[in-house]
Amino acid sequence: MVNAGAMSASGNLMDFLDEPFPDVGTYEDFHTIDWLREKSRDTDRHRKITSKSKESVWEFIKGLLDAWSGWVVMLLIGLLAGTLAGVIDLAVDWMTDLKEGVCLSAFWYSHEQCCWTSNETTFEDRDKCPLWQKWSELLVNQSEGASAYILNYLMYILWALLFAFLAVSLVRVFAPYACGSGIPEIKTILSGFIIRGYLGKWTLLIKTVTLVLVVSSGLSLGKEGPLVHVACCCGNFFSSLFSKYSKNEGKRREVLSAAAAAGVSVAFGAPIGGVLFSLEEVSYYFPLKTLWRSFFAALVAAFTLRSINPFGNSRLVLFYVEYHTPWYMAELFPFILLGVFGGLWGTLFIRCNIAWCRRRKTTKLGKYPVLEVIVVTAITAIIAYPNPYTRRSTSELISELFNDCGALESSQLCDYINDPNMTRPVDDIPDRPAGFGVYTAMWQLALALIFKIVITIFTFGMKIPSGLFIPSMAVGAMAGRMVGIGVEQLAYHHHDWIIFRNWCRPGADCVTPGLYAMVGAAACLGGVTRMTVSLVVIMFELTGGLEYIVPLMAAAVTSKWVADAFGKEGIYEAHIHLNGYPFLDVKDEFTHRTLATDVMRPRRGEPPLSVLTQDSMTVEDVETLIKETDYNGFPVVVSRDSERLIGFAQRRELILAIKNARQRQEGIVSNSIMYFTEEPPELPANSPHPLKLRRVLNLSPFTVTDHTPMETVVDIFRKLGLRQCLVTRSGRLLGIITKKDVLRHMAQMANQDPESIMFN
Repeated sequence: MVNAGAMSASGNLMDFLDEPFPDVGTYEDFHTIDWLREKSRDTDRHRKITSKSKESVWEFIKGLLDAWSGWVVMLLIGLLAGTLAGVIDLAVDWMTDLKEGVCLSAFWYSHEQCCWTSNETTFEDRDKCPLWQKWSELLVNQSEGASAYILNYLMYILWALLFAFLAVSLVRVFAPYACGSGIPEIKTILSGFIIRGYLGKWTLLIKTVTLVLVVSSGLSLGKEGPLVHVACCCGNFFSSLFSKYSKNEGKRREVLSAAAAAGVSVAFGAPIGGVLFSLEEVSYYFPLKTLWRSFFAALVAAFTLRSINPFGNSRLVLFYVEYHTPWYMAELFPFILLGVFGGLWGTLFIRCNIAWCRRRKTTKLGKYPVLEVIVVTAITAIIAYPNPYTRRSTSELISELFNDCGALESSQLCDYINDPNMTRPVDDIPDRPAGFGVYTAMWQLALALIFKIVITIFTFGMKIPSGLFIPSMAVGAMAGRMVGIGVEQLAYHHHDWIIFRNWCRPGADCVTPGLYAMVGAAACLGGVTRMTVSLVVIMFELTGGLEYIVPLMAAAVTSKWVADAFGKEGIYEAHIHLNGYPFLDVKDEFTHRTLATDVMRPRRGEPPLSVLTQDSMTVEDVETLIKETDYNGFPVVVSRDSERLIGFAQRRELILAIKNARQRQEGIVSNSIMYFTEEPPELPANSPHPLKLRRVLNLSPFTVTDHTPMETVVDIFRKLGLRQCLVTRSGRLLGIITKKDVLRHMAQMANQDPESIMFN
């Protein structure tokens, strides 16, 4: 008997779920989004706006604003990311110099800015000016001698320790998510994982401030990786201002992909390289529309940084260079050798760093992050100060290593023995024999190289913002410069050898050591991150020389081949697996011949699958099921006997729907029947109001048959970004496969502990 009177009286109330209620469609922390559902919701929203825009002028204007909101968000991201990058560059420049001395005319000036304003600076002594005083001159009025050296040494260490302590304390107290480079987490977030707070306002503020502190402290880390995190925080902030992005996690990720491009754009002054980096390295879903918007965001960010002009040279980066001599075919051999070195260094670094980070996670070491940072900073400062190549900031070091030796260079690396009769244009100085300064620089570089290789392994992964691009490039640039000088001297002293005879005549400018440094930097960065296309474009944009693309490509490809021979994972993928993030890498291949029935739950001997029936369970039954289990959702079947699949209901939406119904609908009690059909079931006359929940039911859940190969299932999960798929046979529900089940199975097939890869 149908309770008809009750039904008609509360018909409107029972369909209250046809109107959206708060928090439906949102996800809990550390859960994966449903890409198909988000796409469908955006299509519905767009369809509604299009139909409404024909009703009135105001609705038409609202439709236009909605269409333009994406470009507005990109403009805002570019402006803020460019501004923050400029401020960081200026602050790092000043604070790095503060460790060595202070400007008397204005303490906020860096060494270079201080000497610009001085009228007493000569070209020969352009680094020395009366207005800039080292700490020994300021405190004890001595510039030379042992006591002055020791005092400067102590001040350098004290400033480094102060900066590092401030940074790790701020991260620990205010924003624990501000540590690391952020790229592994951003890759995971872009693949659909939710980490609340990771891109929040506090994280943005603390990461920006602490990034300045840690780079200034002289630790072996860079600001380039964390700048991607900073830009993504900007993207998250601005997307929350527009409902189109704040209410749809899939659309939000399109904005974050573009923000990552803007981050690399300001980090390297490489807008096109930034777009390719986002496409190749971090993005999971990258439609054509996102490509255009990424390009626009990267352009605005680069333009903003150029307007700020942080380095005073009208360039976007400190180590912009231009070379004046071509490269020759015979040089491909040393370039490929540098590629091999880059691949080997990448493999060594990833294995050692992951082993150290795993040790940090599993031993008492991880309980003392502040002490670890202080100890590593102290060791770095003590060893770095005596060597001029490790004392200066890593960006300045790379800049010097990339530099071509012109007639006006005062660097030790350019201390060649000049021919007094030389009459050549400034840009075309012939190869010359190395002087004492070059030999001194060579052994100092060799020591600096060993130190950088070792200390970077222990620095990356500490509880402070730490990028890996710059240290990797520094390792490669040092190795490359030494190889370049070696080839140059070989060509000068043995120009009659068959390999040099055709292209290197006496008195010619044959070999550019700076080019070798650049190729080495690209090789080492490629070995660690496994980037190829974006890496070559970034390096090309750094140098502005099209003719050097072939050496860069040769080195990048060689380094990837060599590194891949020892393991397919780059450093970011390795850290994703170390932290157990649920990330299905598109690059991984699944070749095992297992079936969906081998992976689905429940297995043999396990309790049956928890399901909802379409019209026979009470509110109390559902609440009990939710309380006793921790599943993200439940399949809905016709009845427990037939097990015919109707759809899938998300746990969070069931909880919200029941809570809202109890608050807003009269007569809903614990023994009210819940139904997912269009029409209510037949009920006795005295039964309480039933609750219609068809609105929260996904009527088209993704299903596969029990004999579907797992290779196909893995591909479906990757390409469609599924949270789960249901396993059926002839329409009858057999089980469920979640993303975690797929990851566990892949780990098992790779002989890894399946539980070790789960996020904790």
